[in-house]
Amino acid sequence: MTGEPSPLDPAEKADLWRQRFFEAQAAAEEFILGQHGEEGLAAWIQANSRITAALLQKQRPDGVSATDHFMTRLQSQLLLYDSAVTTEPQPSGTVLRNADCGILRYRKRAARVGVVLTFTSPCPYCQELNTAIATRYVEPDVTVSCVQAGDGCTWRAEAPHAPGEEAAGSPHRGRAGD
Repeated sequence: MTGEPSPLDPAEKADLWRQRFFEAQAAAEEFILGQHGEEGLAAWIQANSRITAALLQKQRPDGVSATDHFMTRLQSQLLLYDSAVTTEPQPSGTVLRNADCGILRYRKRAARVGVVLTFTSPCPYCQELNTAIATRYVEPDVTVSCVQAGDGCTWRAEAPHAPGEEAAGSPHRGRAGD
């Protein structure tokens, strides 16, 4: 290699960041499973969720509920991989539909070029990790759940209150100061 390298355009940078993150995540998963098995993976999910929830608490913008912050983060994470994501406000909370998961698509493409994948599907890991993060982070009266659907999933953040009721911690209220 000689001379000055050409700068990467924004799309190339985004692709490279995705690739590097994917490589680091795959290496961590392979190490944890190889050294500690499924028990180690469960411990990793708990540690990761604790660390991430603490970071989210520090990063949450003023005037934004923990639930809205969590769902926005999840949506952004999916959009990093060009997932087909929509959100729908509901009387009891928010529904995030991931009709075509870019993470799943990215992994399938990687497998086709010879990358050895740790998991057959990333979906159970993603669901367990993000549900564990939500359990530690969102308001106590909010339940976050996920249902797999084909090459996507549907996430729900719901509070158990009657429609129109001003419940504390409601995902739509954007409560500050939690």
